[in-house]
Amino acid sequence: MKIKHLTLLLCFLQITISAQKSNSIISDTRIHVIERNAPSKWDSLVYGGRFLDRYLPMPDLGGITDNTWGGNNVVPREVNNGIENPVYDYWGGNARLADDGKYHLFVARWPQSTRRLNKGKFIHNRTHLPFGFSNTVHAIADNPFGPYKVIDDLGYGHNTEWYISKEGKYVVYVIPYAYVSDNVTGPWTRYTLEYDSRDRRDPNAPGDYLTNNTFAQREDGSFLMVNRHGDVWFSKTGMTSYQRVSTDCIYPNVDGEFEDPVIWRDNIQYHLIVNDWQGRIAYYMRSKDGVKWKWDDGEAYIPGITVQKNGIKEDWYKYERIKVTQDKYGRAFLANFAVSDTIKYLNKANDNHGCKNVFVPLTVGRLLSIENKKPINSKTKTIKVKVLAEDNFNPHTDIDFSSLSFGAPEKVDYGKGCKLQKTEKAGNDLILVFNGEGNGITNNNFTAKLIGKTSKGKLLFGFSHLPGVNYLEPILSTRIPVFTKKETLTNVSVVIENFGQVNSQECELVVIIKKDNSIIEKIPSKVPGIAPFEQFEVKLNSKVAFKENTQYAVSTIIYHKELKPSILSKFVVIGNDSSGD
Repeated sequence: MKIKHLTLLLCFLQITISAQKSNSIISDTRIHVIERNAPSKWDSLVYGGRFLDRYLPMPDLGGITDNTWGGNNVVPREVNNGIENPVYDYWGGNARLADDGKYHLFVARWPQSTRRLNKGKFIHNRTHLPFGFSNTVHAIADNPFGPYKVIDDLGYGHNTEWYISKEGKYVVYVIPYAYVSDNVTGPWTRYTLEYDSRDRRDPNAPGDYLTNNTFAQREDGSFLMVNRHGDVWFSKTGMTSYQRVSTDCIYPNVDGEFEDPVIWRDNIQYHLIVNDWQGRIAYYMRSKDGVKWKWDDGEAYIPGITVQKNGIKEDWYKYERIKVTQDKYGRAFLANFAVSDTIKYLNKANDNHGCKNVFVPLTVGRLLSIENKKPINSKTKTIKVKVLAEDNFNPHTDIDFSSLSFGAPEKVDYGKGCKLQKTEKAGNDLILVFNGEGNGITNNNFTAKLIGKTSKGKLLFGFSHLPGVNYLEPILSTRIPVFTKKETLTNVSVVIENFGQVNSQECELVVIIKKDNSIIEKIPSKVPGIAPFEQFEVKLNSKVAFKENTQYAVSTIIYHKELKPSILSKFVVIGNDSSGD
């Protein structure tokens, strides 16, 4: 069900513009945003229930000044945070710690002298190239916050994200291709990533169907990818073809103009944040396998999250292209954003406005494990949760025990869940013993969550695996059947593939054929176990007397005892010799 916003207000923007860095208000009747109010129930979320609660003040890097570009909303500011330059606008890109001990950022930039047109398009000498208005550059820093200094220009490309493939190749994804190298410092070769929609692409999909891609490496070294429109893809190595598995958009079913997803995997689960650029609000989701996602209530980010430790607020108008920097456990400890001091369309050539990247620290989740061996449900009387000690975190002294609640995330985010009974020492670690009553955990949960405060009143939270939950399962998926008409029968060929990280067991495949909403045939078949990234071709026969060049509704259903049924449905046309998507 779609969220019913309290109001949906179409506002003409009043933007601050001044060459003297003082604001004079103007309205531009060509440009609008839609102010979307959050659901009223979000008012009941406790501190720590929103991803938004994890942002921390930015450190002082010795570069706070008012002698820089930008409107009064972002001056003074810390110019050593992230990457900025009065000659260039910077946009997007993620930073990672490399083996050389430095943080490496690949980011798009374009000259400030470039003129911007309606709908964000640019004029300059590379207009014949796709997304040719920006180049991707390589920048490095000694610490994750910056300042980042450019050391190389890879060539044109936009909306950058980089990763290391299973074979150890450095892959810098850009629109519309990628750059690849054996070393993080290059040399770089242009490379075309391959995408196979596997009969799932909507023929009416927009032209930017495969843009703003984001990637996360799985436990076995394979890769999960989500594109701008919320489709799920897998690649065996990060260099081999990305195969689409999802049939529907995985984003929250709410009003929004979505773009700029980011995904990452930590030691517990997959995370996703996607931005509604028009409403200037982002949403946070979680998954155990990258295919089925749960939407957590609360904003993931909104304008106003960039605040210095000394209280100075950098009130950037736009926050987009979120990326995260991860620690050795995969936890996001830093978020970086492409920010603009004004709306993009009013960032003109050689003016006082611009774009840069900023890096904002995040509260990391604590390392937790549940000591119970049996699955947790409403009958569980006691839940034991081990909190691991870490550098700069002592669970014996750094927790406000009276503040803790534990259970299903959707419960503790609203102040419910289990209450603490006692604690037990486990060396440097600590066991929290909770009364199981009110834990709220059902078969739909794949994690539990802890929320509370530190002994200094700061946010404390963490996720844990649940006993009895299988986190590595087969991901079985078919293509649309291919029909080949013979003299008396029609041969039906179905390719079924496994995109999970473990072998599947024997399962059943059923092909259902409908005409005018009535089932005219069901064709069952047994399918043997399939190894990860392997496929099996099922060959069947249909007794239907298909009418040539007639459209039929065809569905495939996979029944596997460990999994929910997997269904793919599409209309196909049976021709003289064969049919396909």
